[in-house]
Amino acid sequence: MFNSFGHIFRVTTWGESHGPALGATVDGVPPGVKLDAAMLQHWLDRRKPGQNRFTTQRREPDQVKILSGVYEGETTGTPVQLMIENTDQRSKDYSDIAEKFRPGHADITYWLKYGIRDPRGGGRSSARETAARVAAGGLARAVLKALAPSIEIRGYMTRMGKHEIDRARFDWDEIERNPFWVPDAEAAKTWEGYLDGLRKAGSSVGAEVEVVVRGAPAGLGAPVYAKLDTDLAAAMMSINAVKGVEIGEGMAAAMLTGEENADEIAMGPNGPEFSSNHAGGILGGISTGQDIVVRFAVKPTSSILTPRRTITRAGEPAEIVTKGRHDPCVGIRAVPVGEAMAACVILDHLLMHRAQVGEGPRGRIG
Repeated sequence: MFNSFGHIFRVTTWGESHGPALGATVDGVPPGVKLDAAMLQHWLDRRKPGQNRFTTQRREPDQVKILSGVYEGETTGTPVQLMIENTDQRSKDYSDIAEKFRPGHADITYWLKYGIRDPRGGGRSSARETAARVAAGGLARAVLKALAPSIEIRGYMTRMGKHEIDRARFDWDEIERNPFWVPDAEAAKTWEGYLDGLRKAGSSVGAEVEVVVRGAPAGLGAPVYAKLDTDLAAAMMSINAVKGVEIGEGMAAAMLTGEENADEIAMGPNGPEFSSNHAGGILGGISTGQDIVVRFAVKPTSSILTPRRTITRAGEPAEIVTKGRHDPCVGIRAVPVGEAMAACVILDHLLMHRAQVGEGPRGRIG
């Protein structure tokens, strides 16, 4: 149960970390959208493991196959089935922990809920599942390009452990130039040495990722149970290892006064204009037409070489060291995952908006 998300554009993911394959079934895709595997592969290549020394050395090509829903390079309007084969599983790496629970991992909660212990890479709880989300996100981007080409979705890291970016040095072009997807060249240099030390010590660190949606129209979302920020927060919170989500000013809004937090409004040549964006582009669950800003925190990878105390399935005390191939900072590969989830949510709300009120916002000012 509960392996699906979305209302009209609905994504169901399936598969495990060490199974033969994983993938996604995507329903609600409009017909006539140009699509081929290469268009999706571009986004998967940004997420795939083993691209540099700062990510897990599991070597997966992450080659996506389109099994249904596309004919002669265009979507048909029927469900699109996407599959990614697993080719570099090393289940033996997990044989030592089959009877133990890794602290900070979902091992123990899966056992308490299902009574089944699949230690091979975490099974369904593995971040490997996010490959299917990125494939679905690539499909969402293809549809957005056809329906709303002005929309641009960009993600980047803003923090690694205690190190954060200097927003005065923010450079959109720098994001693609370093392995951390960070828009600050100086921060990238500092993070490289910092993460190298943690990696060599067999440790890990948390991170913060920000995703910005630019060019989204005003009017997406609904007032109560389908708020745009509600669905964005749920989508980001569903990503493995995410422990907190903010929209716009987020938790920092608690430190502001009403005067400081209010995004003042003026009438511009093309409609309402806001003096600031503390709301993160969403008011009352509905987009304002400004940049939509969502931020999420990723905990440190729980698989580390430092011995930790735990228990066995029999309830006996034990000590555990997690060997294998793991990301020293999950936040790096969480960037394309966050982008993919944002693409799925934005498209879903665009389709719902059009179904209810048609093109564009209904209200006219002036």
